[in-house]
Amino acid sequence: MHEIWFQAALWLGLALVATLVSIWLRISVALTEIVVGTVAQLMIGAVVGPLTLDTSASWVKFLAGVGAIVLTFLAGAELDPQSFRKSWREATVIGLVSFAAPFLGATAAARFLLGWDSQAAWLAGVAMSTTSVAVVYAVMLELGLNRTQFGKGILAACFITDLGTVVALGLLFAPFTWRSAALVGGLIVAMVLLLKFTGPFFRRFGGRTSELEAKYLLFALFLLAGLAVWADSEAVLPAYLVGMVLAGTVGRDHALVRRLRTLTFGLLTPFYFIRAGSLVQMPALVAGFGAFLVLLLVKMATKFAGVYPTCRAFRHARGDAMYTTLLMSTGLTFGTISALYGLSHNVITPGQYSLLVAAVIASAVVPTWIANRFFLAHHHLAAARPPEAESPAPSTATIGVN
Repeated sequence: MHEIWFQAALWLGLALVATLVSIWLRISVALTEIVVGTVAQLMIGAVVGPLTLDTSASWVKFLAGVGAIVLTFLAGAELDPQSFRKSWREATVIGLVSFAAPFLGATAAARFLLGWDSQAAWLAGVAMSTTSVAVVYAVMLELGLNRTQFGKGILAACFITDLGTVVALGLLFAPFTWRSAALVGGLIVAMVLLLKFTGPFFRRFGGRTSELEAKYLLFALFLLAGLAVWADSEAVLPAYLVGMVLAGTVGRDHALVRRLRTLTFGLLTPFYFIRAGSLVQMPALVAGFGAFLVLLLVKMATKFAGVYPTCRAFRHARGDAMYTTLLMSTGLTFGTISALYGLSHNVITPGQYSLLVAAVIASAVVPTWIANRFFLAHHHLAAARPPEAESPAPSTATIGVN
């Protein structure tokens, strides 16, 4: 049993290092955790052995999975229903373009430039089409953009993009079965019940130190995650839907959201992001570096060709359009899920899998760094700052910590 505690200490130590690096470099901690995971797997594996970090351990995979689920739920809960109703057309169009352009472009590049067979090329298109809700939300939360209409619009578009990815993966590689129908029916029933009973239930029994609200939400998320996996789908898929449905209830309870963020960013997401970085196999990446660059550049180029002019058509300023395009170019959760699905079903080879995962993870780092370094929407940040943060009077309270 002591081995698990030492491994847990190692993982949290890496998370602490990543946090210090993010503070020093002034970049998102999600990005530094990904990079730290890649470097740690390489260095620790070379010096001590690959089993020291043990990214395949069931408890590590579980904590990483819970981190992805709760983080995705929180992103959904940030969507203000009224704001979404006002901008649903824009979010839908941007999200669909963000999916379709890299899906077709990466498929063509894999087929005709890299010489992959048709099935592997389609899988590459699916993996490269994604936008990472987890990365985008983590970055926005750190900056405070999640409180702005601009940030909420980007999160809504991210959901549409990933929904397109899930549908494409299902239609191309996972035939619709009675389990799929059961999942759809179960989600519809769960959404109706959650929407109807969550608010009254929280008002009647909530507000206690027993944290009933958190237990209630985790119960619902775990139950629906189990249903999704049973139906050969993905555990994170229901989380965003639940978050959107409960945005009017959970999203307005700022104390509850803050407690969930503490749990998520303090314990869970380090396992998710560090493990994601550790999936990059450097020997395979070095051997196929040209193919890796092709996949990464095609994803970013097609996202730019599709999303930027669409944003401009909706009268976004050039800087806002560029920032949106770069964040929509990120990928992580559903990209790695799609690649893993292809590997486990013999659609792609282990070498192709490593290249896809490396390109997906690089797309989580490179566009986000460029966006925050050169195109950060400072005017939206000023609007997102809490009023007390602008007061000249000194205060001992912690303000705007995300």
